Amino acid sequence: MSEMFCFQCQQTAGGSGCVRTGVCGKQPATAAWQDRLVCRLIRLAQACEKREEFPKPVTCLLADGLFITLTNVNFDDEAICAFIGRVEEALRRCGGSCETEDSAWLWQGETDVVSLRSTLLFGLKGMAAYAHHAMALGYEDKEVSRWFYRGLAALAQQHSVEEWLALIMEFGQVNFRCMALLDRANTETFGDPVPTRVGTDIRRGPFIVVSGHDLEDLHQLLEQTQGKGINIYTHCEMLPAHGYPGLKKYPHLAGNFGTAWQYQQKELDQIPAPVLFTTNCLMPPRPSYADRVYTTSVVGYPGLRHIAADRAGHKDFSPLIRQALELGGYETDRSMSGINGGHMLTTGFAHAAVLDQAPQLIQAIKSGAVKHIFLVGGCDGAHPGRNYYTEFVKRTPMDSLVLTLACGKFRFNDLDLGEIGGIPRILDVGQCNDAYSAVRIALALAEAFDCTVNDLPLTLVLSWYEQKAVCILLSLLALGVKHIYLGPTLPAFLSETVVKTLVDAYGLQPITAPQQDLDAILHRG
Repeated sequence: MSEMFCFQCQQTAGGSGCVRTGVCGKQPATAAWQDRLVCRLIRLAQACEKREEFPKPVTCLLADGLFITLTNVNFDDEAICAFIGRVEEALRRCGGSCETEDSAWLWQGETDVVSLRSTLLFGLKGMAAYAHHAMALGYEDKEVSRWFYRGLAALAQQHSVEEWLALIMEFGQVNFRCMALLDRANTETFGDPVPTRVGTDIRRGPFIVVSGHDLEDLHQLLEQTQGKGINIYTHCEMLPAHGYPGLKKYPHLAGNFGTAWQYQQKELDQIPAPVLFTTNCLMPPRPSYADRVYTTSVVGYPGLRHIAADRAGHKDFSPLIRQALELGGYETDRSMSGINGGHMLTTGFAHAAVLDQAPQLIQAIKSGAVKHIFLVGGCDGAHPGRNYYTEFVKRTPMDSLVLTLACGKFRFNDLDLGEIGGIPRILDVGQCNDAYSAVRIALALAEAFDCTVNDLPLTLVLSWYEQKAVCILLSLLALGVKHIYLGPTLPAFLSETVVKTLVDAYGLQPITAPQQDLDAILHRG
């Protein structure tokens, strides 16, 4: 018998499932607690849906509970167990049963049904992250909220393959609505991102590194560190924060530290500064820096210090501030670079910034100056085949643009690929949370050329690692986007039947080799 089962991320053991311990570092006991939490969330959703009651506190529990079980978020059994207690309390209030059940049913049954049920569950986990960030800024959408109840309840119901597929496509549409909600929450709170150059070198003196995706956490930290002689550096998916006017106004938002999440154990080794993880992408910290790592929100790891919010949502970051001053940072300026040796990154090309240049871009396409646009984005990871994305971007023709988002861009975002008519060839749209921006840009171009997105000289070349990438893919499919290239491997939870369905219906393409795929896309050879 296996000690656990988990196949929700791209790097799952053997490309089929982690059964002894998670490749991410998740232990069997933690996996069991997370599965139990998912089952409790399902029962809570069922109880509320039956009573036709959807109270906001319960919605927050559903979203945060799902977020806790997303890859690289929470490894703390005590914290997960405590959250289960909160769910069970809400379940009792709603008249549901807290009777113990075997959670193994989540991963058992006919192969295609397990595949489709898992796809919906993992999509819900991704959407929960987006909803969590929106709610942290005071934004909620009733249709999105109610779909957490509908989607979770559906997981425990019997459906035909066709019904599962219909549910998944319906979910994709709702998740797009959720991404639009988060975009509105971020831009109305912090302003529309503007193109911004961000350095990778670290200044001497005290500093704090902030990782994850939560802009409000970063904002509160910037507020609390004003005038204290402490520089703040973004890490990984927090890089696009530099483009928001409401955040870039702080002069001590000094630059970006390091590259993608999978390098953190090397890059954070012996770091003379505290690190704050606001959301997912936490790896088990090494002893050389574990005493400097803090978590907040739904993030947790045994032994790390956790910063909780008060009832008003305020967080006291004074422990990080004190430690930053005590550690003192580097004694001299420290040179750090991107993966390819570059020392300057550009971000802030969200939909407002790109569409401001729409006439120029449209003319460039019409004149032939821009013959193709590639969206090369998604999650990064440690899989050896991920250098595919670096080589792919390097080989893109000089008359093409590369839109990018999420942490996969660290494979190539320090490259200088030049410009086309003043437009940089690499355009960083933002976090994985900002996939909505990329879709908005594509839809605007389709409208300008009076065609569908699939008729544009546009190709999506996506990398995936965790569940937010899953829900983005489902939204793209629900919007009818076809011929997406996906890698570095196809999800282990997709059965052969489901893969064939996606290939036949949407032209989903597993990546092969950079030059081979480029030749196929551009109809060369």
